[in-house]
Amino acid sequence: MSQVAIIGGGPAGLMAAEVLADAGLAVTLFEAMPTVGRKFLMAGKSGLNITHSEDHAALLTRYGAARPRLQKALDAFAAEDLRNWCAGLGIETFVGSSGRVFPKAMKASPLLRAWLGRLNEKGVLIHTRHRWTGFDGTKLRFETLDGEKVLAFDAVLLALGGASWPKLGSDAAWIPWLVEKSVAVEQFQPANCGFEIDWSESFVERFAGTPLKSVTATSAAGTIPGEFVVNRWGIEGSLVYAHSAALRDALLAGEPAVLEVDLMPGRSRERLAKDLARQPAKLSLSNRLRKGAGLDPVKAALLRECRPDANTLDPDALAAAIKSVPIRPQRPRPIAEAISSAGGIAFSGMDENFMLKTLPSVFVAGEMLDWEAPTGGYLLTACFATGRAAAEGLLDYLKVQR
Repeated sequence: MSQVAIIGGGPAGLMAAEVLADAGLAVTLFEAMPTVGRKFLMAGKSGLNITHSEDHAALLTRYGAARPRLQKALDAFAAEDLRNWCAGLGIETFVGSSGRVFPKAMKASPLLRAWLGRLNEKGVLIHTRHRWTGFDGTKLRFETLDGEKVLAFDAVLLALGGASWPKLGSDAAWIPWLVEKSVAVEQFQPANCGFEIDWSESFVERFAGTPLKSVTATSAAGTIPGEFVVNRWGIEGSLVYAHSAALRDALLAGEPAVLEVDLMPGRSRERLAKDLARQPAKLSLSNRLRKGAGLDPVKAALLRECRPDANTLDPDALAAAIKSVPIRPQRPRPIAEAISSAGGIAFSGMDENFMLKTLPSVFVAGEMLDWEAPTGGYLLTACFATGRAAAEGLLDYLKVQR
């Protein structure tokens, strides 16, 4: 019986373990942390968004430049397959109003418990507090509570995560060990992250922590509706995350990064101009914005913050300003705070089965690969799908070796 090692106990690694165990292999999974699935559990704290219900063609567009290399894996384990897999664990899912898919219990812990129980029944051995520290020839080195261990396997699957939330295990410590084996690794960057902005002290003191609801925001990523939060250092939230790749890439290229926010997407510029023109000239700007445009205090304050000349504008120009408030991020928040990361192992360094070209018998999956996607279930969907695809590739490799 072939002996296979999986390093990394997140969704990609656990999914790979299931596929390999089902094929009759002896599977040992190693995890550096005291327990597996820590980032998975964190993702479920506010409701585990496990995938998205939009049609498959639309879902594929969420992966940008990496789509051609991910599509085969995503086709083989699409969102509906993932929901059926959950059902097989006794976890019923539902589609929320946004199209996102959640377990009925909303939490990740019941799913993880059921999954680990099934893996145990299939004979998967899980060793926690085993930190991979690189290669010893073709063998694997691990740092454990009992000292260093050097172990040999017929094939290895790495699912070590990216570089976001390192305290949960994804610390990218693996990069030097693969680079010294001539594996190309693109620098990690924050993805689905907040951005720092030099707000005025008065704006921060009054509005830090306040959400801006029912707005749209435009960048190179397109025009997207949603909401975001103003805080002491800048902006964050789902609408910001949807634009984070475009804003980050502009900043990296030394170009202006601007998020144009429409504070009243349900009202045309012409209608706003007419409503503002009807307001008495003696009213303060705040009252004109409240009565004429329906802006709540945080929206009115954001307009004044980003357009200091707002009080001098005529109704038509003021309406135009309301429809396009320019927020100018200075820099992304640190990658350790980001929901996910961009960068990782370059697809050019692996074959179509996710095997590393310079390390035959070593396969890779999950967030350690060079792809990114917005929040909305797309991240987990690709982690599950690449875990399965890499495991299938490993099985094909072992068949050839026999």
